[in-house]
Amino acid sequence: MDVVCLGESMVTFLPSRPGRLADVPSFARGIGGAESNVACALAAAGHAVKWVSRVGADGFGDHLVEAVGAYGVDTSGVRRDPGRPTGVYFRTADDRAAGTHEVAYYRAGSAASAMSVANVPWGEVWAGRVLHLSGITAALSSGCLELMRALVARRVGRPLVSFDVNHRAGLWRDATGPRVLLELARGADVVFVGEDEAEEAWGLRGPSAIREALPEPGVLVVKGGARGVTVFESPTPPLPETLRGSDSAADRGGLLAQFPAPLGGPSGPIKGRGELREQPPPTDGRTTAVPAPRVRVVAPTGAGDAFAAGFLHGTLRGLPARERARFGHLFAAAALTVPGDHAAPPPRAHADRLAALDDDAWGRLRLGPGWTGEEQEVRTS
Repeated sequence: MDVVCLGESMVTFLPSRPGRLADVPSFARGIGGAESNVACALAAAGHAVKWVSRVGADGFGDHLVEAVGAYGVDTSGVRRDPGRPTGVYFRTADDRAAGTHEVAYYRAGSAASAMSVANVPWGEVWAGRVLHLSGITAALSSGCLELMRALVARRVGRPLVSFDVNHRAGLWRDATGPRVLLELARGADVVFVGEDEAEEAWGLRGPSAIREALPEPGVLVVKGGARGVTVFESPTPPLPETLRGSDSAADRGGLLAQFPAPLGGPSGPIKGRGELREQPPPTDGRTTAVPAPRVRVVAPTGAGDAFAAGFLHGTLRGLPARERARFGHLFAAAALTVPGDHAAPPPRAHADRLAALDDDAWGRLRLGPGWTGEEQEVRTS
């Protein structure tokens, strides 16, 4: 398995037209969940991906498992809970950053909120080269928070842990959310955080201030929206032994050059896994700024999860930071140029050609609806 994604997915009700929730007359059914979104995008890009979660023993749970599985994701790690429902939510058509955006969650007491250290299938959680998590899970319940702390603990043999901060202030029942998210991010190997959410949660402005507060992750990706991203890399970020099973000699060479200090050990149940290994903060490293291409946005949702999928796609292939970030931008552009939350990533050969452009040509990219088709002409002026 290349990637395991753990987290809640919900049935999403999408508005038939813009406006307040009180005024929207009808909704279309979809699926939504940060981690399952990443899983779907990576599976569509050809990776072996497993989604681990809990859903209710109800029709909405059936729909989620079938819909996520249709992307090619392995859903055998999803458990059914006969006593709790599948979560659902309704949202308006506006951008999440807009002052008029509304989201109504019906997830309290959901099946996924009952995930805990005691009931997740650890053999499946640790089965991938990468384990992708989100800060949303930690906000669902005390049991989920305990689980997240166990997953990011720096134990011998764990997979490479990818963590998207995903600060959602409305999900936290108290003021501890920002502190908890910072704690979890410090335990991860690859961290994604937006400049806007870092300022809202932690009062930090700019990539350098964020890196100063988060020196521990081997790779920190600070997202600046349409401006692009800044990738900070430690000189010797850790590589779990599971990531040494790359698909090809070329992949192995790239990954080993990028992550030369393994934690080591086989994967297995968390109990009795060995001692916690503390990682000293890096004293030096590389910083790579990668601008985003210009995109004609159709719908502003799903881009953050798509970016994480694209960046992990490049990581699994052992590519340098610039190319990893460019794949993130391209996957995000695929999501931004379609009406819904999910979009098929561009075919690999097509994306590879664009990611390999020189800086001048990349800076002139113009991406609009339909650009992911291999036959489409992509503007570079």
